[in-house]
Amino acid sequence: MKLDILAIAAHPDDVELACAGTLMVHAAQGMKVGVLDLTRGELGTRGSAEIREAEAAASAKVMGLAVRDNLGLADGFFRNDRPEQMLLIAAIRKYRPGIVLANAFVDRHPDHGRAAQLISDCCFLSGLRKIETLDEDGKPQEAWRPPQVFHFLQDSFTHPDFVVDISEVIERKKEAIKSFKTQFLAPAADNEPKTYISSPAFFEGVISRDQTMGKMVGVAYAEGFTTVKMLGVKSFKDLIGNVT
Repeated sequence: MKLDILAIAAHPDDVELACAGTLMVHAAQGMKVGVLDLTRGELGTRGSAEIREAEAAASAKVMGLAVRDNLGLADGFFRNDRPEQMLLIAAIRKYRPGIVLANAFVDRHPDHGRAAQLISDCCFLSGLRKIETLDEDGKPQEAWRPPQVFHFLQDSFTHPDFVVDISEVIERKKEAIKSFKTQFLAPAADNEPKTYISSPAFFEGVISRDQTMGKMVGVAYAEGFTTVKMLGVKSFKDLIGNVT
């Protein structure tokens, strides 16, 4: 299945917090969008890998994804080494995305920065035809290099290079985040340990950040991204022209 946009992230729920709105906006435009989680999130303080899998599936329905896949790397211990690279290269060649959305290079969780570099490297390596990979049927895969790779904002604030208006889907983004019931907005009577991300304040902070990103371009809510490559437009009409 060729995807227009593939979000690749270290953990189930990374995408929901950072770029779910962007995926839903483009899905509504008729694009095929998907998510590839690198790990099962098995080291998460709350819940379990099996529960996270069910939560990720529920969120995928909310977001209207064409596919949600999991690479099964070791949470907390995956590395940007050849074995992990070969698995990710095969996945990129499988879905042949036009745009890849990836973790932030600098963030509170060490997995995020490590995933960002792994994804960035593999998007380049995937375009080298002398790196040989096989598909699920054992057939050789063709080389594929995604034309664009963007990195979403996460817990640590980074000034975005551009933002995407998600005002029309903000309520669905909230629903997608809330699909991870063991992780966010923990009830007072919950017997699980309280964590940095389980408090209402954390959830409110995510939405507040989207409001701040939106204010920068004169819309209600937006998600921010950084890019290594220079971006270009064919027309100024592609830009949001609200007065701010």
